[in-house]
Amino acid sequence: MKRSEVNRAIEEALAFFGARGFHLPPWARWTPAQWRAAAASSAQLRALGLGWDVTDFGSGSFAEVGLVLFTVRNGRPDSGRSYCEKVMMVRPGQTTPWHFHWRKTEDIINRGGGRLEVRVARAGTDESRLDERPVVVQVDGFDRDVPCGGAVLLDPGESITLPPRLYHEFRAQASEGPVLCGEVSTVNDDATDNRFLRAPRRFPEIEEDEAARFLLCGENPPSGAA
Repeated sequence: MKRSEVNRAIEEALAFFGARGFHLPPWARWTPAQWRAAAASSAQLRALGLGWDVTDFGSGSFAEVGLVLFTVRNGRPDSGRSYCEKVMMVRPGQTTPWHFHWRKTEDIINRGGGRLEVRVARAGTDESRLDERPVVVQVDGFDRDVPCGGAVLLDPGESITLPPRLYHEFRAQASEGPVLCGEVSTVNDDATDNRFLRAPRRFPEIEEDEAARFLLCGENPPSGAA
């Protein structure tokens, strides 16, 4: 992805979240210079992977395969803070590709906007394919039978629970507006707890075609950032 795409995606997400009444912490708008000035005091934010995450999953086409996330809070499995919360902007027709987590259980919540389409399937025994058996998932606490690869459509206010090793992909309905999507889960670990079916990578390679206006989670403020 180009840095210009990342900058634009974050600015659009900030405007969308604000219009929907979802307010982020003040440091969500920090510039690289502000991160540099607060490098010591903000070390825990970076260590826990909090903040912006913009990815095309290595697809080269962010508009079709991609996601903008902001991790609001996260912890560690061995601490009393064993939970995570994220907010996402899912654009019309944009897909987050098939993946599962070995350890994390998560609720994906449509918090407003268009409808969210979530497809689910069991992982095969070797994890490189989808199991053809149907799946029982919980939608707001009610069991729902779904065929392999079948879709659950979530209207605003609805949610689905995704346990470990359940493959899922999701997208906003192309004919509707973007979705304000929430995630509440056990601890998130993007370094070791993602299993993608086909996507090349979790995080994109960034082409620095313009100056960064924000920092992504995991990025350290550059020395001398203006």
